[in-house]
Amino acid sequence: MDRILVSTVVYRDPETVFPYLQSFSNYPRYAKHLEAVTVDGDGGPGTRYGLHLSWWKLSYTARSEVTAVNPPTSLEWELTKDIDAAGEWRVLPEPASAPSTEETASRIYFEAVYDPHSADSDVVSLPRFVSMGWVIDKLRPRLMEEARRVVERLVADIEGRQRSVELTVHEMP
Repeated sequence: MDRILVSTVVYRDPETVFPYLQSFSNYPRYAKHLEAVTVDGDGGPGTRYGLHLSWWKLSYTARSEVTAVNPPTSLEWELTKDIDAAGEWRVLPEPASAPSTEETASRIYFEAVYDPHSADSDVVSLPRFVSMGWVIDKLRPRLMEEARRVVERLVADIEGRQRSVELTVHEMP
């Protein structure tokens, strides 16, 4: 299993931040390769999302489901087909990280655990002579790049302005 765990500080309290994390339908604004999101549910446990992705010569719809919601601190999800993956958004108050010009701060964590070799190669139509292994090797570094982009755009949305965001990549135990 591979794991991505990144975090950053946002200058808002968890109650203000959490609705942004829960609103998957806004994610195409944050992610470069996410074209659209379809929603079946109210955002709580059991809500299913279709995440319509396009990259290079590939297009794919990931199917995810919210598995647990504990506002304003945690939202857990899992992919429901084609690849073994799950993750969580967490928000923890971190007022000591607020600069003097801000009232408070929170730390947003994004974690994803996935098995890249569990991908069903029959689902993605690959060009001739392109293997699933090659695609997985190309995607790994792009996942971290995409995580950075999503977090930066999310923070700009939450705070209402764009700023330089420090993304902390947490080491895997």
